[in-house]
Amino acid sequence: MTSALGIVVVPVAAALVALLMVKTVQIIPQARAANVERFGRYRRTLEPGLNFVVPFLDRVKPLIDLREQVVSFEDQPVITEDNLVVHIHTVLFFQVTDPRAADYEIVDYTTAIEQLSATMLRSVIGSMDLEQTLTSRDRINAVLRGVLDEASGKWGIRVTRVEIKALDPAPSIMDAMKKAVPRATGEASCRGRRTPQGGLARGVGWRLDPGDEQWPLHNSQFTEVMTKAS
Repeated sequence: MTSALGIVVVPVAAALVALLMVKTVQIIPQARAANVERFGRYRRTLEPGLNFVVPFLDRVKPLIDLREQVVSFEDQPVITEDNLVVHIHTVLFFQVTDPRAADYEIVDYTTAIEQLSATMLRSVIGSMDLEQTLTSRDRINAVLRGVLDEASGKWGIRVTRVEIKALDPAPSIMDAMKKAVPRATGEASCRGRRTPQGGLARGVGWRLDPGDEQWPLHNSQFTEVMTKAS
């Protein structure tokens, strides 16, 4: 009888010891972190390496990635100051710096950053006309990064970089631009006569566009094209 009881007790005891070890020892990978709750309240944050917790009292939450992450926000329609629609593709780089804040201050920080990015884009580009928007990517990137980094700081997030990957006017505006280029080129050839020194005569205003280094549109012509397109 005793031997039979021992045969049953020993495996059960071994299983309990193994379970306690599994619950007690927590190995956190490099560049990860995990928050620990005890009785439903935040207790501490586990760092990479070997950690010990109190089994059955402490609950280890899912791992949080501390590496720099990339989020791409495609096709965000934004209205410029002159009431023209521009579609923007933004790429945002961010990193979790405070695992506790990222876990408890916001439900989904990726979605929050996306919504905040869209709001800030509308605010920044809404104060620029189309010409400024097309030629001010660096300025837009810098403003967005500063505003997003400040706003997401309380969530334990640091925005490291914001890049505008694509900035495309509406198709109607692009069609109007393409139709205006031949007319503007003809006017430039008529007015831009060569001087004896080999240069162009005064009267030709060259506008720089991201897709064309030599696009001869005057300020008045650019305004006229945008007005017709809208």
